[in-house]
Amino acid sequence: MLNPIAALLIQILEIYKWIVVAAVIVSWLTAFNVINVHNNFVRTLLRILMALTEPVFRPIRRIIPPIGGLDLSPIVVFVIIWFLQYSITWASFSFGF
Repeated sequence: MLNPIAALLIQILEIYKWIVVAAVIVSWLTAFNVINVHNNFVRTLLRILMALTEPVFRPIRRIIPPIGGLDLSPIVVFVIIWFLQYSITWASFSFGF
């Protein structure tokens, strides 16, 4: 059984993963003009998602710039989150935290 703190950290990372997915989907929808960025709800949603994801994406984009218009930073964030979740689980079971 996981330590409650480890379980909480894993849940927070899982929620952040879904925030990244939402940011990617909304960015695609705005890029293809599927949703109207002049709508107040959409604009607010974009601001919230960008405020939550850009501080993490920006340093990754400095190291790995977009290639041919394809931003790889969300993929890198997913790998980092997966690694953190795995490490937290492993540490919790191995050391009894």
